[in-house]
Amino acid sequence: RSLMPRTLEGQITMEKTPSYFVTKEAPRRIYNMSRDTKLIVVVRNPVTRAISDYTQTLSKNPTIPSFQALAFKNVSTGLIDTSWSAVRIGIYAKHLDNWLQYFPLSKFLFVSGERLVSDPAGEMGRVQDFLGLKRVVTDKHFYFNETKGFPCLKKPEGGSKPRCLGKSKGRPHPKIDMQVVQRLREFYRPFNMKFYQMTGQDFGWD
Repeated sequence: RSLMPRTLEGQITMEKTPSYFVTKEAPRRIYNMSRDTKLIVVVRNPVTRAISDYTQTLSKNPTIPSFQALAFKNVSTGLIDTSWSAVRIGIYAKHLDNWLQYFPLSKFLFVSGERLVSDPAGEMGRVQDFLGLKRVVTDKHFYFNETKGFPCLKKPEGGSKPRCLGKSKGRPHPKIDMQVVQRLREFYRPFNMKFYQMTGQDFGWD
């Protein structure tokens, strides 16, 4: 709370940390601080997410083992290693279970990472509605950056220069064997289905 800016009546303070959703202690701590907190969770296809996570780590440490070596406990049996954080984070249903012990589903908005790229204004419209804000951010605020493969944010009045995601985003992924990708898809499918049921939202990952 001491790190938060002072907020006037009618203002909203926002805080973003990727690790909250997957940290076991976070829901209880946030509930104890303010049970009225609204929670926004951005999710993407867990297979793509795991490969992206690996790509990020690889860029910092090029000597790490291959994706396949880290993803499997045993390649011949196809047993996935859920202790590897890149895999574990994508088991969204398990993490959401932990949060639903403290917060009702109505306190959550689940944002599709894929739609955030294909229709940023649409997803931002949902975010503004959820927070009870006027729809100020519209499609006028975005343009698609071909080089990065991501939308960038611009001031519609044409003021400051556009804001694009940093160098760490939109990196080309290493080539992963299709059998490995297929095995991961099979592994995540039941968890994805459970997540769709829990949220009442089909993210179209299967």
